[in-house]
Amino acid sequence: MIKDLWFCPKFLCFRIVRSQAQKAARQKTDIPAACAEMKSTVVSKIMKIPLLIAAFFVSLPTLSADPIKVADTEVTFDAPEDFKHLSKEIIATKWPTNRAPAFAVGTPTGSTTVAYDMKPNNIPQEALPEVQKSFTKLFERMIPGIAWKKNEIIEHSGQKWLLMEMTSNAVDTDIYNIMLITGYKGKMLVFNFNSTKEDFPKYEAALRKSLESVKLPKP
Repeated sequence: MIKDLWFCPKFLCFRIVRSQAQKAARQKTDIPAACAEMKSTVVSKIMKIPLLIAAFFVSLPTLSADPIKVADTEVTFDAPEDFKHLSKEIIATKWPTNRAPAFAVGTPTGSTTVAYDMKPNNIPQEALPEVQKSFTKLFERMIPGIAWKKNEIIEHSGQKWLLMEMTSNAVDTDIYNIMLITGYKGKMLVFNFNSTKEDFPKYEAALRKSLESVKLPKP
């Protein structure tokens, strides 16, 4: 089973709620809801895409060279070459949960993907360190064989992001995940660059280039 990173249980956000209570009251911070929203997707169990789905995926049109817009925002990124949009059916198979990412692109086998979404949760810039602490504790408790490559807050495209890069063990293969998270216009903007460790060396440069291409519109 492939474990893809996409959630944070609400009970592990208690310390965030306590430490941010007054700020949340003033700024309408919704960190607990953000963690609950993430719950269904980080460490979610993902079935390998069957051959018939892979065959269907091959029939989908290849992405154009134009940047991809995230939902109905002006946030954009460039998908790796030869990646294709995953249909809703494939997304439902790869992420079997009612809170799966709304959008994803990937390889024909689905072994390497870029998932992206806007979640209805407010993550102010000053709350990112607390979000980082909560996610770190959760991942280390819940993800088998987690090994951190990076776990830091970075500056990118004019604001702060939480960058969490890690490998983990699964039943049939090991996984490489790179998550990029920030708040944007009162919502939580999430990217997940995900690959099997076998495929990661082949796609690493393309995935990192795609990550670097993430762009927020100028104010």
